[in-house]
Amino acid sequence: MTSLGKKIVSLVQDIYKTNGPVHLHEPFLDSADAEGVAEIVRSGMVSTVGCEVNTLANLIKKYVGVGDAVCTVNGTAALHVALKVIGVVNGDLVLTQPLSFVATCNAIKYCGADPVFIDISKSNLSMCPIALAGWLNENTYMDDLGICRHSYTGRVLRACLPVHTFGHPADVIKLNGILTKYNISLIEDAAEALGSKFKDSHVGKNGKLSIISFNGNKIITTGGGGCVLGSQDLISKVKHLVNVAKVGNAVGYVHDAVGFNYRMPNLNAALGISQFEKLNTILSEKRLIASCYENFFNSSDVKFLKEPSMCKSNYWLNAIICDEPRQREELISETHAKEIYTRPAWDLLCDLPPYKTSIRGELTNAKYLVDRLLNLPSGPPRRHQ
Repeated sequence: MTSLGKKIVSLVQDIYKTNGPVHLHEPFLDSADAEGVAEIVRSGMVSTVGCEVNTLANLIKKYVGVGDAVCTVNGTAALHVALKVIGVVNGDLVLTQPLSFVATCNAIKYCGADPVFIDISKSNLSMCPIALAGWLNENTYMDDLGICRHSYTGRVLRACLPVHTFGHPADVIKLNGILTKYNISLIEDAAEALGSKFKDSHVGKNGKLSIISFNGNKIITTGGGGCVLGSQDLISKVKHLVNVAKVGNAVGYVHDAVGFNYRMPNLNAALGISQFEKLNTILSEKRLIASCYENFFNSSDVKFLKEPSMCKSNYWLNAIICDEPRQREELISETHAKEIYTRPAWDLLCDLPPYKTSIRGELTNAKYLVDRLLNLPSGPPRRHQ
């Protein structure tokens, strides 16, 4: 085992106070969570009817500081319906980044649209404003109706979907400033970024819509779940679509559009409410973990990914950038041998079979980073109490 591998294993074991397995990101679960869920089971209100769903949405709305919010069955559903409400239709193009979980691109395809991959920044692993501006300048034109179109195909550029990668805020102000000139709507994929701030403002406030995930490995969890956030008028449209586009009274079955059964069950929402009460504690503990990693790697040749300047990250997944791909593979092998479950970043979306032929810009940073990024265990140490 290399010296660095030994030191990382020792560091993680010290942070988590264990010589046993340490997984990448386990949820913080306690007796209050169990009781909250049990209460809903006893009530029988386990499905999509129940006040807990709206309660959780209101908690998130007030916390982030947006006009309204609606909870969904998962983050992918939240992305899909957000794109639909913004107006993405069959044949459109949606700007996004190649480094993300596959749900980001899948939601675009669900709309019959295709992704356009823009390079990321090394500082935050999110969409690079310089790369975005350059690609739009070289590859698009504005038609007589003020619609941005791809120069070579004539297809409409309808929306842009940057990701707050690993919880580190994207530069949404610069991105939005560029997109406004081209009449392209910004949707924030903040699936991983609940609690992160860009210049003292919670992420999720700068796009027309944004989404959050409550998957089991996220900052707080509902088991599976998501949320769409935005203005009251747009969220009213989201609420209609996620409730299978139902109109009229509660006992009727009139549906005025092709809607989706994307409602979050009450049982999941009850867990989310209990989890939300621990959010500040979880965020504080995760920043302590990040500071331990940062202090350690300050004396190493390996770079620790710190929060961007003037931002506050939730440090959902701590990450290091190895010198070479071989070093990353050695560290994965060495840490896994000691049951410290580090993880490489996702494969680039543009390299996956469904997206290999997608339009893309120069992806220099993404291609460099994907073979060097390594995620370290990042879950709150205190769990299962």
